[in-house]
Amino acid sequence: MKALDVMTSKVVTVSPETSISEIAKLFLRHRISAVAVIDGDKRVLGMVSEGDLLHRAETETESKRPWWLAMIAGTEEQARDYVKSHGQRAGDVMSTKLVTVAEDAPLAEIAQLLEERRIKRVPVTRNGKLVGIVSRADLVRALASRSETAPAPSSSPSDQAIREDLLRTLESNGWIRPNEVTVIVTDGIIHMWGAVESDEIRQAVRVAAENVSGARSVESHIGLVPPWAFVD
Repeated sequence: MKALDVMTSKVVTVSPETSISEIAKLFLRHRISAVAVIDGDKRVLGMVSEGDLLHRAETETESKRPWWLAMIAGTEEQARDYVKSHGQRAGDVMSTKLVTVAEDAPLAEIAQLLEERRIKRVPVTRNGKLVGIVSRADLVRALASRSETAPAPSSSPSDQAIREDLLRTLESNGWIRPNEVTVIVTDGIIHMWGAVESDEIRQAVRVAAENVSGARSVESHIGLVPPWAFVD
């Protein structure tokens, strides 16, 4: 799936001259937490989110540096803080360090981008113009939709194929040592016995089994042993 498949195309936008008061009303009216700031050609200039309105002079919540921190902060930094808390237009408070994605950007790439940049949404552009927004919520909806509509496999793999698939996964990830876990598959049901050194590994093995194509269910009988027991 790509950005085009999940993005919100009806994006609420404002101009750089839109007042802070009007932006706050848009948040409430549309039940959103951010708006895109665009120019006359629909090019994205920035974003204004609830976080950008968190510290405001009107609500007496503006950030006030301790006197010693104010002394070492540069005048430019202090000026930016003042504009952020006292500015009256979108252009004054918007976040301009933006990243955008194209319509054909894979969802995996977008998810990684949101995580690395610690952001909640990313604009989608076509030829430099805004066409949508992909948020964390859109990714969650895509997951739910894909789970509900996932097609059933045309033919079920054999028990031997299921077993070999699981063993390959366990071996490639290095979670277990050779012969630590015994795997038997009967009528698509995976049975596992053995012992591993942590509950995290035990859970990873179970999840790996549950994700094997064709597995009907998983019966795990894997126990725990202390790490020192594995010392050669």
